[in-house]
Amino acid sequence: MKNYLLKLVLLFLIISCSDEEFINKHKKVNLEQLKSTQDVFDAGLKLMAMPNGLHDLEISDDNQKTLFISVHGNSSRGYEWIYPLQVINNEINLITFFRWDDSSCVNSSVKSLDDLIRDKLSKNKNIQKVILFGHSYGGLLVTSFMEQWTGDLPLEVHTIAAPLKGLGSLSAVCNYRAPEQVPKKSSLFEWRTIHKLDGAFQDLNYDPQNVEIIGSNITRLPEKYKNNKLGHNWSISWVADNFKKEIKR
Repeated sequence: MKNYLLKLVLLFLIISCSDEEFINKHKKVNLEQLKSTQDVFDAGLKLMAMPNGLHDLEISDDNQKTLFISVHGNSSRGYEWIYPLQVINNEINLITFFRWDDSSCVNSSVKSLDDLIRDKLSKNKNIQKVILFGHSYGGLLVTSFMEQWTGDLPLEVHTIAAPLKGLGSLSAVCNYRAPEQVPKKSSLFEWRTIHKLDGAFQDLNYDPQNVEIIGSNITRLPEKYKNNKLGHNWSISWVADNFKKEIKR
């Protein structure tokens, strides 16, 4: 019964939503390979074909000071990440992608991500900050991760079009609750779409993005992005563009 209820809950989130040596037998891909793929949907499938785990999308070096982790939503086809990852990439960011079991509750994946990050930081002593971008259901994962983070480095969390309030039976099935406040050494930025323009939420009689978290920074996205309706998946691109502007200031 619990599995059935969980599947019903996750239905709301469907459609969340360089060197050859770098591409190994585990189907790893990199930013250059994704960029050179002509069809963005094919590029997305390559991204999502990777096994569960934390994947570097570029070769790491000592100049990188920030570990950037992108976390997909439920039933993602990956294409919504192709442009944003290219935009956010720069010489000081190590761009990674967290592939996880989005058909289940976030708890086990939070523990897995914590272990993977600690291992990554132990091998990359140059990293001084961790940034998480969580889209849709991935937003619940990154905020849950934020609550349990005990690492020494500052943690910056961004949720994009994320139903942090919860959906349907999600709270009961997964024992989910939104954080009450942002922990010390962490910062939280919520990027919320307009409820009635978001294909994942527009049929709900409430906006599941609306939740009060003390210390959170909230931005409501506009109606349009590059002359397109700014809906559930376009939201990552808009945030990436504006995130890049803030970095340059």
